[in-house]
Amino acid sequence: MRWRRLPPRPDAAPLTVLHLTHQGGGSGSTVSIAELARAQCEAGHSVLVGCPAGSLLADLAAAAGVEVVPVEYASATRAAAAIAAIAAARRVDVVNSHASRDRAACRRARLAGRLPSALVMTRRQMPLSLPPSVIANGLVADRTVAVSASVRRALLRRGAPPWRVRVVFNGIDPERVDRPVSAAALAEARAAAGWSADRPTIGVVSRRKEQAVLLRALRLVPRPVTLVLLGLDPDPELEALAAAATPHRVAFVPFRRDVLPFYALFDVAALPTTGEGLSQALLEAMALGIPVAASRVGGNAELITDGVDGLLVPHQPAAYARALAALLADPARRAVLGAAGRRTAREHFTLERTRRLTDEVYRVALERRA
Repeated sequence: MRWRRLPPRPDAAPLTVLHLTHQGGGSGSTVSIAELARAQCEAGHSVLVGCPAGSLLADLAAAAGVEVVPVEYASATRAAAAIAAIAAARRVDVVNSHASRDRAACRRARLAGRLPSALVMTRRQMPLSLPPSVIANGLVADRTVAVSASVRRALLRRGAPPWRVRVVFNGIDPERVDRPVSAAALAEARAAAGWSADRPTIGVVSRRKEQAVLLRALRLVPRPVTLVLLGLDPDPELEALAAAATPHRVAFVPFRRDVLPFYALFDVAALPTTGEGLSQALLEAMALGIPVAASRVGGNAELITDGVDGLLVPHQPAAYARALAALLADPARRAVLGAAGRRTAREHFTLERTRRLTDEVYRVALERRA
């Protein structure tokens, strides 16, 4: 197999970057990809986003001035051909894949000799792939980005070549969460959440993870609360647990494109999960000064220092009940944790840092490809 030799580039030269994902729906990964693409455009790169037409990512990218190229991923063979054609026509320097089907399509195109661009694969979740797939992707990609050290360790356990895997944390742009919330949007959020001023509100902004643990924990929390599960359509298990959680209120709120009005309701933000790359929702809550409590797993422990800027909780109902009850009973502690979390998110997990370190990975991948 022969590759065309790419000409050397000065370190500061702008790149043409093609981001790919077969997903693009309501998730933290979608927000992270859109934010990174926008930041790269603002830094002078030419950026394309290849995702399903009509997806949330397509809308977010277009609204940020990033060019969207529709790509369908139902067939790996057709997706590989489409990606190769876009990369050739647009003289793409770096292809950055973010999810499973697009990784498979890129691998197919690379092994067929049709993708000479530098190939970077970003792993945003704790990997579930079997070792043969992880090894193949790790060898085909010029570099792999892991969004936390926990994701990197999990990849290495499955056989990824360690010298090709670099940790680059997700980042957040404060301007996105600092924009004002209208009175109408706040009123709509209060109605959807069943919010009332006589009880504190705990919020979880997430697709289906381990919300059942939090619902079981409610039975052990003495003070009546409102629990808002945002971005989640209930299944029979969750509905039964919610019904048994009286006198607490549980609100299942379907996915919303704008979650900022709901953050304004939360006294505490929680994330019960058994595995997490690096949560965009936790970053958002921390950047807004909302005290957070999250399972002591994965990237949560790299984002939160327990007792300093949030709480890391054993993934058990009783542990969550103790942590939440203590926070709700102590407004001063909530204020201290919220302020520290705000500093952590805004000073150490900036979007600019994510963009800069991602650019460094791209340059190394280009050197390897050349």
